[in-house]
Amino acid sequence: MSVRRTAAVLAVTAVIGTAAAPAALADDSSPSPSPSRALPSGLYGTTDPTYDGVWRQSLALLAQHTAGVKPARKAVDWLTGQQCASGAFAPYRADASAKCDAKTTVDTNSTAAAVQALAALGGHAAETDKALAWLKSAQNKDGGWGFAAGGASDANSTSVVIGALAAAGDRPADVTKGGRSPYDALLKLAVPCGDDGGGAFAYQPDKKGALAANEDATAAGVLGALGKGFAAPAGKAAGGSACADAEKPTPRDAARNGAAHLAGVLHGTPYLKSAMPGAKDQPDHGNTADAVVALAAAGRTGDTDGPLAWLEKNSGAWAAKSGPAAYAQLIFAAHATGTDPRDFGGADLVRQLGATGPATQASGHSDGPGTDQGDKKKDSDEDGGIGVWWIVGVGLVAGVGVGFLISGRNRKRQP
Repeated sequence: MSVRRTAAVLAVTAVIGTAAAPAALADDSSPSPSPSRALPSGLYGTTDPTYDGVWRQSLALLAQHTAGVKPARKAVDWLTGQQCASGAFAPYRADASAKCDAKTTVDTNSTAAAVQALAALGGHAAETDKALAWLKSAQNKDGGWGFAAGGASDANSTSVVIGALAAAGDRPADVTKGGRSPYDALLKLAVPCGDDGGGAFAYQPDKKGALAANEDATAAGVLGALGKGFAAPAGKAAGGSACADAEKPTPRDAARNGAAHLAGVLHGTPYLKSAMPGAKDQPDHGNTADAVVALAAAGRTGDTDGPLAWLEKNSGAWAAKSGPAAYAQLIFAAHATGTDPRDFGGADLVRQLGATGPATQASGHSDGPGTDQGDKKKDSDEDGGIGVWWIVGVGLVAGVGVGFLISGRNRKRQP
């Protein structure tokens, strides 16, 4: 469900990476943190966490849990310590002891990602309840969510919040504003079957109200319409290779159409593409991983064979450069398809993810540089690996798929 774009502006809709989308991840070099800023020992990744600290931490913890690994206590404590008194999460707070105020920029994507992780880990009802209360207060009248409270609803933000609601045990259909649910918002962002890109989801309508198919938004929208989160398992087999109109479409209809669109796009080329402004199309590993999760969750596991094989062969260098959220997206893709994440094209994704942060607690597997024995493990041994610089929220660049990451369109400062 991945966060994921760079080049002065990269939009995170996700994200992630599925997988989700934040959440996604850029394929070019990520900046290193300032030498003068020491990163917390409980944080995953070594790149500047200003725009993606909570996002990448949440995906990392959820991926480890999904793989049967118990995350380090200090890693979980770092995440919970990022929460504001309002219940919301900012992308990163360097001084978590300072109270959040009007200058603290919180967002729905970071908050919803944290809920998905903490709900899966268990034992954090107080934190998730507060976060959900804030998310519900930020719901728009159309039933959806924007990146920031009050921002126009978009498919990625609405979907990552749906995943958070479901993870915490709420029924997304029952979370309404003005009589409209999150599913109502998603249905309005589904491209009609007769239009170009029919069946896909748009990120948001354009200024004229038109909907343009966007693979990043579609991967997120499929999971959202199914009521699933980043770590969705495979769903029941579903047929239909084309967009199917319905007089009164249901969320499942929209998910089926979105999955059919993704399958069609991936039929000729086993990966999704992205392009930075002024640059040529290039493979988008993060969004491809998210699409694999979406297809599997929609019951189209047969359509995941090509892109999954492509990821197994080609994602190593990208993940090593991009860091914890990238490894998490690949683990989600492996989980959704029943693939062993410890033998993903010969790579042990779980160990590689573990190497980007503090050592995991003792478990049935050896998945990091060591096991966390409380205070016995030295901090100097616990911070390694490569992270990803999540994009400053500045609006989604159409066609730039990168997983379910943070999109900064209509970003506002919230306490």
